Amino acid sequence: MTERYAVVVVGGGTAGLSAALVLGRARHRTLVVDAGEPRNAPAAHMQGYLSRDGMPPAEFLAAGREEIARYGVELVRDRVVAVDKGEDFAVVLAGGRTVRARRLVIATGLKDELPAVPGVAERFGRDVLHCPFCHGWEVRDQPFGVLASSPASVHQALIVSQWSKDVRFFLHTVAEEELSDQDLRRLAAAGADVVPGEVAGLVVEDDRLTGLRLADGTTHGRSVLFVGPRPVPQTGLLERLGAELHETPVGAYPVVDPTGLTTVPGVWAAGNAIGFAEQVVHAASGGYRAAAAIVGDLLMTDLDAAVQE
Repeated sequence: MTERYAVVVVGGGTAGLSAALVLGRARHRTLVVDAGEPRNAPAAHMQGYLSRDGMPPAEFLAAGREEIARYGVELVRDRVVAVDKGEDFAVVLAGGRTVRARRLVIATGLKDELPAVPGVAERFGRDVLHCPFCHGWEVRDQPFGVLASSPASVHQALIVSQWSKDVRFFLHTVAEEELSDQDLRRLAAAGADVVPGEVAGLVVEDDRLTGLRLADGTTHGRSVLFVGPRPVPQTGLLERLGAELHETPVGAYPVVDPTGLTTVPGVWAAGNAIGFAEQVVHAASGGYRAAAAIVGDLLMTDLDAAVQE
C-alpha cells in the first residue's frame, strides 16, 4: 500500500530541514526527500547566522538531520520526479517509490549558473565568490576583481567596495557605453577602476588566484574575484502543480503569501525556492513559518471535518 504522510518536504537543505523540525515537533508524520545538492556546497563556511557563524555548511546540515530524526521525521536521499494532486498529493520518487501527503513544502532551492570563463567554476566558493555578505570579511582588504555579466553588475562592484578599497571592475563582454553616467560617477567615487576587455581566464599559482588574464594577453593581479551567477530557480514541480510565478530580474519565482503558501492549496515554498536573495538564516526562518502555518491548517481542517460529522 502507498505510504501516507501528513507532509512531504521536497528538499533537505536549510529551509526543508527547518520545516521538518517544526512539523516533527508538532507530531506530524513527515518525510523529507533530499537530492543532496545544496546551493552552498562549494563554500567552506557560512556566515551571518547568529551562533553558527563560520560553520561549514555540510556540518550545519548534518546537525539538522540529526535533530529532525529525534522527532521521528524520515529522510530519504532521492529526488521527486512527479507530483499529482487529487484529494491529497501523490509524490513519485526517482527510486520508484510513491508516497501520499496531505500537504507539501517545496524547498528545492536554485542553481547558480556561472560565467563561462575558464577556471571560474573550479574556484567558485574559494577565491571566486559572489556574495560579500557571505565571504567579504574573510577576504577584506585584498585586491578584488568584479566580473561584469551585464550593466547591473555595477551594483556588485559598488557593494564589494565596502570590504576593500582596491577594486577593479572588469567589463568583460559589457561595453563601457552600456554604463550610465551615474554608474561611472559612483564607481569613481568608490575608487573602483573600470577595466575594458574580455576576460579570457584566471591566473592561478600554488592553488591560489593571483590574477585575471584578458583576451589581449594583459594580466591584472587580483587575489579575489566576485562574479554574478545566473540563478536558475528549481520550479519544475511548482509549475507542474499549476503554481503562479512572477518574473523578477533574477528569474521566475512562485507567488507566495507571508507564510510561503503558493497559489496551489496545500503547497508551501521556502528558501531559495521563493527568491534569489534568501540566505541560510532566511531559509531557516521561511521553513519555520511554512511549517507553523501547515500545523494550523491541518488542525483546522480536521476540526472542521469533525464538526461536519
